[in-house]
Amino acid sequence: MKLAGSTLFITGASRGIGKAIALKAAKDGANIVIAAKTAQAHPKLPGTIYTAAEEIEAVGGKALPCIVDVRDEQQISEAVENAVKIFGGIDILINNASAINLTGTLDTPMKKVDLMMSVNSRGTYLTSKLCIPYLKKSKNGHILNLSPPLNMNPIWFKNHCAYTMAKYGMSMCVLGMAEEFKGEIAVNALWPKTAIHTAAMDMLGGSGVSSQCRKPDIMADAAYAIFSKSKSFTGNFVIDEEFLKEEGIRNFDAYAVDPGHPLLPDFFLDEEPEDLAKKMQDYGATPKFQSGKQQISAAGEGPVAETFMAIKGALTADVVKTTGGVYQFELSGDHPGTWYIDLKNGNGSTGHGSFPGKADVLMNMSSEDFVKMFAGKMKPTLAFISGKLKIKGDMSLAIKLEKLMSQLKSKL
Repeated sequence: MKLAGSTLFITGASRGIGKAIALKAAKDGANIVIAAKTAQAHPKLPGTIYTAAEEIEAVGGKALPCIVDVRDEQQISEAVENAVKIFGGIDILINNASAINLTGTLDTPMKKVDLMMSVNSRGTYLTSKLCIPYLKKSKNGHILNLSPPLNMNPIWFKNHCAYTMAKYGMSMCVLGMAEEFKGEIAVNALWPKTAIHTAAMDMLGGSGVSSQCRKPDIMADAAYAIFSKSKSFTGNFVIDEEFLKEEGIRNFDAYAVDPGHPLLPDFFLDEEPEDLAKKMQDYGATPKFQSGKQQISAAGEGPVAETFMAIKGALTADVVKTTGGVYQFELSGDHPGTWYIDLKNGNGSTGHGSFPGKADVLMNMSSEDFVKMFAGKMKPTLAFISGKLKIKGDMSLAIKLEKLMSQLKSKL
């Protein structure tokens, strides 16, 4: 019960790794401030700050759900003030919230650059700044950023320069703050050696990626071990498996989604991006970042990503059988990018970027109209007639799309 009575402030704790760390600490009887954006249930993405709070309290912790966008200084400040008022202070800060967009320089809209910089670098810096006065009062104050070691190999910059800069901004906070507050607060980074199975990883890796991943529990156990150390343990860039081995853990199969299956190394370590893509394919998944020109927003970040997540969850073998085509969408507007829906192979799939093979139908339209179309607010035929939708390829399959939408509408 090492964390009994301690207060943890965790950004992005409504699901994934953030929630796993919260639950691990809650079992000790810790107080958890759930600082995340998701207040209302998403039809396909699990978890809100309130459902996370219920899970935390069910295992013995105390929860304070707070609606927090880490780009908003006032929201963070209010959450910090409420945490101090209710729990008496803050002992541990976990900067977990992050945005990801894996595109090259010419393919990355400034709106996405601003998002990643604001959430990853600025959000981490700002949340740390507001929590530090209280962390300094803690007997064993810790800041833990979920960010990678500062690997300066250019391969990690060439395909997604903006994302790497934003993510490394979190790591540079560790480098600077560990030295600035040495002896007062422990400041460390934690990064997984392998891919971790989350909703974001499902979007990034596509079909079959989950078996190549570990569960978030390994990150939770590593974080817990870090918090158990004194504030003299600071300035470290910890890799989960390596650190847990030092802590005496030997059975890592327990963390695997599919024990015995080959695992996919994570970004920013020693594997090159092209090797990661090849391993994904060799291990049975369809990667979405072969060329480095495809993008993915954090799961649930943006209406187009949310729509494709919903479509993916609604696909069945019967839908594939009755359709028999691959649709590729070139979207413009506020959420530009290339996406596809494969209704020809297996149980169907969706993905970001160009379809690995040949698409049967190419559709060009704005992202706003795409969302309206799949929400049932705009029919493809009318969009085509009005010029809002341009179609190339098999027109018979294009016509089937309208029927497909009516089939999926109740599930989206």
